[in-house]
Amino acid sequence: MDSVLAFVIGVVIIVVGLAVSIGLHEIGHLVPAKAFGVKVTQYMIGFGPTVWSRRRGETEYGFKAIPLGGYISMIGMFPPGKGEQVSASGTGFFRGLVQDARDSSSESITPGDEERAFYRLPVWKRIVVMLGGPTMNLLLAIVLFGVLLMGFGVSQPSTTIGSVSACALPATSERQTCEPGDPAAPGAAAGFQPGDRIVSVDGQAIRTWNESTAIIRDHPDESIDVVVIRDGEKQTLTVTPMLSERYATDANGAVVTDAAGDPVTVQVGFVGIGPASETVRQPVTAVLPAVGENIVGVGAIIVNLPQRMVDVANAAFGPGERDPNGPISVVGVGRVAGEIASLDEVPLASKAAGLIGIIASLNIALFVFNLIPLLPLDGGHVAGAVWEAIRRGFAKLRRRPDPGPVDLAKLMPLTFGVVIVLGAMSALLIYADIVKPVTLF
Repeated sequence: MDSVLAFVIGVVIIVVGLAVSIGLHEIGHLVPAKAFGVKVTQYMIGFGPTVWSRRRGETEYGFKAIPLGGYISMIGMFPPGKGEQVSASGTGFFRGLVQDARDSSSESITPGDEERAFYRLPVWKRIVVMLGGPTMNLLLAIVLFGVLLMGFGVSQPSTTIGSVSACALPATSERQTCEPGDPAAPGAAAGFQPGDRIVSVDGQAIRTWNESTAIIRDHPDESIDVVVIRDGEKQTLTVTPMLSERYATDANGAVVTDAAGDPVTVQVGFVGIGPASETVRQPVTAVLPAVGENIVGVGAIIVNLPQRMVDVANAAFGPGERDPNGPISVVGVGRVAGEIASLDEVPLASKAAGLIGIIASLNIALFVFNLIPLLPLDGGHVAGAVWEAIRRGFAKLRRRPDPGPVDLAKLMPLTFGVVIVLGAMSALLIYADIVKPVTLF
């Protein structure tokens, strides 16, 4: 029962974190909109039927039944068409979408508020309003990554030996356990023990595990001295690294891959010792690079989203396995959060760090995803405003009349298609997260 309760608590924490993130996203739109004089009639978290609301001034604030998003309603989102107002009936479905968008925008403007319509704002103010939401998610992600890295720290290899292999298996071996006849690992023969802290290797002082690994790999079949601290006293162990097939690594210890994405192997010195992990708090200078890496990672997922969705479909409806680094739905995120919260062997601080990391990553996803230049996403409105500025700039250079605001209502058919595609992808991911979930443990 305790594990079930912990699982539920983990899910609830993520739901609340997501709701707060969405709420702050909409505040990022709300504050500049009101500051610039735009009339905002609604501020809502969620979609569907209204669960609770309260009116303050001219704005209704509330929650809706489906907590998968949010919105603010600004009057006059689209400019009136230029001589194109026609009845939606008999004009075709897509033209009807365009006219319905214009009619809805026009009806939202009450008498006396004509100058407070969103489309009447200068271009730069519209961009500020639409970028306010994603910017809020970015700032929240920076704060959360700061708490995660500077407050909790990052698990990384220490200079203390955590494991000593009894045998030497090639890196590409399918076995992980030793069998009779396997060559003995030099580390065990030299007397290394878990808990030994490496001080120097071959006369060179060691500050990181990667430094010791690099020296060992460069000295196959050569006898070298390794100074360790065991039970508070220094001891010198002599070991001869054996030539063995290992994965190639870069300066940071990450495995190097070839053009096909397969790990590269090399013949290097091998002792057979592994590091113990330690949690190290990071400096403030590590926060922005971590945020940048997450932004790049989310961007790569979005760029390759069509192929990734095909992979998800193949896994959901076939025998394939889900990619643990692929896209997941809010259902999948909740499941992962529940798994983290319900692990008995994981310390409470590590669970908290894991949940904070999930919420931080969700905010990065909201930031990047909303910058896609397609309606109804924020990036679509920004792209329309930028195009309007470019068009007006060219008209001014050519001494032509101001062409006026860009009529984004004409893009309603495309917007309709984007909504259908996003809905289909969400449904597929939710289904896949139910029948073939991504599990971390």
